[in-house]
Amino acid sequence: MSCNARGNQTHVTEFILLGFGELPEQHLILFLPFLLIYIVTMTGNLLILALVVADQHLHTPMYFFLGSLSFLEICYTSNILPRMLASAVTGNRSISFHGCFVQYYFFGCFAATECYLLAVMSYDRYLAICKPLHYTALMNTRVCLQLVTGSWISGFLSNSILTLLIASLSFCGPNEIDHFFCDSFPMIKLSCSNSHIERLMTSFMACVTSLIPFMLTLASYICIITTIMKIPSTTGRKKAFSTCSSHLIVVTLFYGSIIFVYGIPQKKTLKHITKVFSAFFTILTPILNPLIYSLRNKEVKEALKKAMHKVTGFKKGFLISQKIASG
Repeated sequence: MSCNARGNQTHVTEFILLGFGELPEQHLILFLPFLLIYIVTMTGNLLILALVVADQHLHTPMYFFLGSLSFLEICYTSNILPRMLASAVTGNRSISFHGCFVQYYFFGCFAATECYLLAVMSYDRYLAICKPLHYTALMNTRVCLQLVTGSWISGFLSNSILTLLIASLSFCGPNEIDHFFCDSFPMIKLSCSNSHIERLMTSFMACVTSLIPFMLTLASYICIITTIMKIPSTTGRKKAFSTCSSHLIVVTLFYGSIIFVYGIPQKKTLKHITKVFSAFFTILTPILNPLIYSLRNKEVKEALKKAMHKVTGFKKGFLISQKIASG
């Protein structure tokens, strides 16, 4: 079926997300692992967000950015996993035409925002290690708010352009998206109109939203590592590196998977591996962030211990008051 007009001749009313396999049994097998991942992701990121807000010792730029990242991961995961879980239970893999574009819009916005936010966090670590005497003046509350707000606004603006361009294409069928969520390239492949401009713009915006922040992040860590290597004592080097090692792990995992998915030419032989790497940065990275930061960060662990002591103390006080009241 040919359909060269743009916008007015869209015949597809829904898409079918093929996910990780065509058999319903394959989706049911993945239900429990994905449900567990979603619960742990939400719990871990909500816990970090609560600790950053409640504990005065964590009211620093580093933890302000960490709290912002946790909030972003909550939004990021909730955009994809709940629908996957519902599809696995009901067996209904269809998603409405507009629903697919809404999912892609927010996915792209959150992914772009995370790229910018990770770059901001690396810049924060650069100032803390390379410019320690000027850190407080350079990274004050006003600057932190501006950097986080700028990351969110940039992420949403950049993907708004792409979403409008892809939405202007005509979709006449087929309507099966060989992916587990609505993403740009799998959707463009289904278009029956000339999508050359959209493909070019998608590649261009991918460079703007991921490659530029990645290069800034890389430059920050080159400066950080150079500065750390100049520290004379081994203890001093370990202490300096420990302040940025957690963020470096997150950056490596996130950008490594994104570069594989969007930086390597798409081939049919790699489509299953591409899905795995897509799952890595959309599903697994959000669950790894709180685990990496909480297990490798002394301040977060101390704040968690204090919170648990407070909860335990509250429970004991409540039980004692209940005994007194009943006695």
